[in-house]
Amino acid sequence: MLEVTALGWTLTIGVIAALLALDLALGVLRPHVVGFREAAGWSIFYIAVAIAFGLVFGSVAGWNFGAEYFAGYIVEKSLSIDNLFVFVIIMSTFAVPERYQQEALTFGIIIALVLRVVFIALGATLLSLFSFMFLIFGLILIYTAVQLFRHRDEDPSVDDNGLVKAARRWLPVTEDYVDGKMITRVDGKRMVTPLFLVLLAIGSTDILFALDSIPAVFGVTEQAYIVLVANAFALLGLRALFFLVKGLLDRLVYLSTGLSVILAFIGFKLILHWAHKAVSPSVPEVSTPVSLGVIIGILVVTTVASLIRSGRDPSLKAHAGSLQAHPDRQPHQ
Repeated sequence: MLEVTALGWTLTIGVIAALLALDLALGVLRPHVVGFREAAGWSIFYIAVAIAFGLVFGSVAGWNFGAEYFAGYIVEKSLSIDNLFVFVIIMSTFAVPERYQQEALTFGIIIALVLRVVFIALGATLLSLFSFMFLIFGLILIYTAVQLFRHRDEDPSVDDNGLVKAARRWLPVTEDYVDGKMITRVDGKRMVTPLFLVLLAIGSTDILFALDSIPAVFGVTEQAYIVLVANAFALLGLRALFFLVKGLLDRLVYLSTGLSVILAFIGFKLILHWAHKAVSPSVPEVSTPVSLGVIIGILVVTTVASLIRSGRDPSLKAHAGSLQAHPDRQPHQ
């Protein structure tokens, strides 16, 4: 069992808060169009920070826990790519001007982090109290994997978002973005801007992603601390990664298929873990090194196969995948 001291928690939260403040300053206080060089620089920075943290953590806590961190980080990073697909769809649906996309993404990441903390605390508590939650989490992931595979050629529909529907119905909304504000006054009347709706769409979508990603990362580690830092470092670099890869996302035509396989694999791993504990110690378990190798292998095969297929047929466009059918929705371009 991993034991983290109060000082360890304080330092970790301090590092995450400092990186979040940096992201907030870059994305909100200085709105601008992000170029490729800037996006690449910050993406490399955040990945380097995550790797450096893992190396330090592994040397202090032991490399078994270090391997669990890297496995969790890779799982969350791969799932965050699907987040980016949905962010692109939301930005396109609401026609968000490029100079305000950073602000929307930054606030979206803050919302995602807060939701992750809540779900991590809830998940860790349930797993510590009820061993059958490993079985429940495993079944949830397998169901999600099946649905994602079935609808891998579709995109989630913003039009189905209940919060956005309610906001459009009950709140006065301005026609333009009003200098990137979320709430403004027009002729003395308080109104929300489309940016407010964008944040509602991103925040509510993050709830769905949390419901998938938290069970997934608990599938590679039972340590709440590792789950938290893996999620935090995967999400913190999302703003820069969005601007770096948004032009390349359409080429990852097999991403949804690959993610569905990863979720199914982790789901079966959780079920085996439950059976090992609750049914019989003779039931085999999947070790962390094997999990790490399988996940990396799936991602490599998915990426290479996607680039080869899209290279042969440039007309193909990748999709985020959906958990339900949207037969009337046009794919994003």
